[in-house]
Amino acid sequence: MGTHSPVIHRKVKPNTMFRIQSSVASTLLLGSCVATYDTLLGFNGAPEVETRTIDEIYTAAVAEGGIVTCWHGGDEAMQQDALKAAFEARFPKMTLNLTVDLSKYQDSDIDRQLATDSVYVDSIILQTVQDYPRWDQEGAILRYMPMDYKILYPQFRDIHGAWHATGVYPYTFTWHMDRIPDGPMEFEDFLKPEFKGKLVLTYPTDDDVTLYAMDLILQEFGLEWFDALLAQRPHWVRGTQTAATLLFTPNCTAGATFTTVVGLNPGAPLNVSIPTKGHFATWAQRAAILKDAPHPEGAKLLHNFLISEEYQRNTGVWSVRRDVPAPFGFPELVDIPATDPAQFERFMADRERVERLRFFFESKIGTPQGPSSLIDGI
Repeated sequence: MGTHSPVIHRKVKPNTMFRIQSSVASTLLLGSCVATYDTLLGFNGAPEVETRTIDEIYTAAVAEGGIVTCWHGGDEAMQQDALKAAFEARFPKMTLNLTVDLSKYQDSDIDRQLATDSVYVDSIILQTVQDYPRWDQEGAILRYMPMDYKILYPQFRDIHGAWHATGVYPYTFTWHMDRIPDGPMEFEDFLKPEFKGKLVLTYPTDDDVTLYAMDLILQEFGLEWFDALLAQRPHWVRGTQTAATLLFTPNCTAGATFTTVVGLNPGAPLNVSIPTKGHFATWAQRAAILKDAPHPEGAKLLHNFLISEEYQRNTGVWSVRRDVPAPFGFPELVDIPATDPAQFERFMADRERVERLRFFFESKIGTPQGPSSLIDGI
């Protein structure tokens, strides 16, 4: 007969909830216990609705110091250079301090700032969409509705103003027209002999969007498709941008990929297509302002700019605004049955399923090799 350890009962303050999140592992390693407060029954979550003009917000942001610090998910430091340039050109008295890093690392760093009451980031634009409802429930996000908020598609904005999307990013079929004259139109095309040794793909074990894309494909076409893909000897890389970079690189054998984002009209030598059979991955990157942001007016200026018609017409991908048409040559997102960006949030929210899939693919192709794409020099 075994022995039983004594049960220890601890008193917890009313309305206090101790939650262990995988994204705060660094805090647990330090021996800390993170207390967060569920804001549900506070009933004081009405959003701040913007009524000022953009020039009035600009004036307030300059008076605040003319700075906004933004963390943006990505896998190459230069990926959001265009955003920084566009924002600072539109508002020349502002400085956008923009840091690009993997969302799966940035979200834990945000958790650490929140846990230690040391928030120094103003705006967060991440791929880890499952974090935003949690941060909102914990009272960490400023509920704020920029100008034109109601013009966004409902699925791309929180009803309480906690977050909004900035664009809908697609994993298109992308190929170098000189290396692959007859580009892929359907997933089965990647299994043709002419693609052998010419595919460059992001590790699904290193990136959740790629894992999601592989899940969509295999649910439709089965493990046989993936086994045939492996027989094509794809070049696995870290970082979605790396795949695109190799396609652009002269004297390189990389000819095609379905795990990168180059926009819907990338221009020569690249071309893109979207399939009609099966489903391809799209997702809406989410943006929010932290409630304790040191530069709230600067953050508000940035978020008004991000969803403005001026900016949304030049992203190169599907807009989150109802009044901005799809890029030239492509149908509206709602008219494409082969994708649904809302499904990505459901995928990301089920972390147990994500982990099971990650380990499955790890058993097939191994762990990601080489340094992070942010420092690999590619």
